[in-house]
Amino acid sequence: MILEVAEITVPATKLKEFEAAFVEARKVITQADGCGAVSLHRCIETPGRYQLLVQWPTVEHHMKGFRESPRFVEWRRILGPFFATPPFVEHYELAG
Repeated sequence: MILEVAEITVPATKLKEFEAAFVEARKVITQADGCGAVSLHRCIETPGRYQLLVQWPTVEHHMKGFRESPRFVEWRRILGPFFATPPFVEHYELAG
C-alpha cells in the first residue's frame, strides 16, 4: 500500500464551499479501482491549507488507473475551481 499526500491551497473566501464540494468529489475518487481510505485535513495554523490523504495499492493505481480516467476529469471539475495553486502531490510507502 502507498499513501498519496496532496497539499491543497484554497482561497480563504472559499473554504466552506471547498469542503462541501469535497463531499461530492469523495464519491468520485472512492469509485476508482484500488482506492482505499480517503481523508481531508485542514491546517490549524494556516487557513486555506489542506492535506488530502488517499491510500492506493500502488503508485500506478493512482497515476494511471485514476489520473488517466474519466473519474479524474470529474474530480477536477468538482474541486479544480477552488485551487489557489496546483496541488503538490507525493507518494509515500511504509518505512517501518
